[in-house]
Amino acid sequence: MPKAKITFDDIEQTVNVPAGTRVIEISEQVGAGIIYGCREGDCGTCMMHVTAGWNNLTAPSVLEEKILRENLAGRHDRLACQAQILGDCQVKPA
Repeated sequence: MPKAKITFDDIEQTVNVPAGTRVIEISEQVGAGIIYGCREGDCGTCMMHVTAGWNNLTAPSVLEEKILRENLAGRHDRLACQAQILGDCQVKPA
């Protein structure tokens, strides 16, 4: 299975992960500062900013694009619960 690296800027940690892993899974494991109110029904709280490798994440779904628009997200903002890692990338809390 292909591997990728994700770097969390806020805690300065890089992790090797299997391609296809959701950012939320790794972020929780390493203790990054991305907030996850989405698990309590507050959709959009896991927004993160992709500082490098934004094209190495899966494309946003229609639902993710809707939530990002509603939250006035920037061009390289994504939802950690939706974005899957395909290649090396770097993120931080939005």
